[in-house]
Amino acid sequence: MIHDPHTTPDTELSQFRVKGEIPVPVLIGWLSLAAIPLLVFFAIRSHLRGDALIFAVLVTFSALLASNALWYQVSRNTTLQRRGFIVLITVLFTYLAVSAVEDGSAIMWLFAFPPIIFYISEARIGVIACSGGLSALILLFSPIGDSLFNTPYSTNFRLTMVAALGFEMVTCYILDQSRRRSKLGLIRLAADFEFAAKHDALTGLANRREAHHQLDTEHQRYLRHSRPFSVLLMDIDLFKSVNDNYGHQAGDLMIKLVARALRQQCRKMDTLSRWGGEEYLVVLPETGNAEALITAERIRQAIAEEAIAFEGQQVRATISAGVATICGDESVDRMLQRADEALYCAKSQGRNRVCNYDTARPGSAVG
Repeated sequence: MIHDPHTTPDTELSQFRVKGEIPVPVLIGWLSLAAIPLLVFFAIRSHLRGDALIFAVLVTFSALLASNALWYQVSRNTTLQRRGFIVLITVLFTYLAVSAVEDGSAIMWLFAFPPIIFYISEARIGVIACSGGLSALILLFSPIGDSLFNTPYSTNFRLTMVAALGFEMVTCYILDQSRRRSKLGLIRLAADFEFAAKHDALTGLANRREAHHQLDTEHQRYLRHSRPFSVLLMDIDLFKSVNDNYGHQAGDLMIKLVARALRQQCRKMDTLSRWGGEEYLVVLPETGNAEALITAERIRQAIAEEAIAFEGQQVRATISAGVATICGDESVDRMLQRADEALYCAKSQGRNRVCNYDTARPGSAVG
């Protein structure tokens, strides 16, 4: 079943990766590896200046980032890894801003937050996190923040910092939306190519190549688990006369009519294919011979009751069908040959009928 990318929500984009895109778990791992030595470096600087609290906090954060990375290597839980990383960097950046680490210059690390959060999470989470972060920064720079934390930032720095960080957040959001739209477009294009490679353009049914693939799949399952399957090989009766008398447009309508009837009468698990021209092949998994005959007869009757309207005329369609069920150690080709012989028998007996190949008497078929 082909996934429809037109209905892909933002939360599902992470299931797909285009060539050259860094997977989120890998990116988080690299960011953690880059952050740990930086935190250790500034922790040592704080220790040399005699600031034991900052030293302890920075070492703790480096250890937590390392633990998060190691836990992912053990559990392979990408959701837990991403959430843990987001929480850690959010708390870390908040601490750097509030505590004015490195004489207040460490607050500049806040500029790393927007691109990271937008890349590794959903757009909605990125907007919420950035909006909350900018609001918290404004609160920190307000008189309320001064009374609580007494930060050393000047008025000019505060105005510039808020404006620059807000601008970066908006820019990151715009670029992230562009990235997501481009990715979604590639997913849609890939799905269209995949669908076209497996389906007939006129009817939307599986094409001959895909039908062969499904036949091979069912045959392998039969050989491993002895699960039976059957095939119906069908042909529109007197199709050439329809094209000769009414034109190819009428012929196309009749081909679509049969395809529509197959969808209505068959199960979702069945493979419906346009085998070629006016021929169709239906693969029936988990189906014995008796049930396959019933299905074929139901399809034949449904099509016989339908007609296409063409230039004010009702043009009726009938089909002939040959049924074959896998048996013994025969190959897929031999099974298809038996179905084709049964179809020939149906044609020779007057068309608009279903014939079953009689495996007890090779070369014969019975209605």
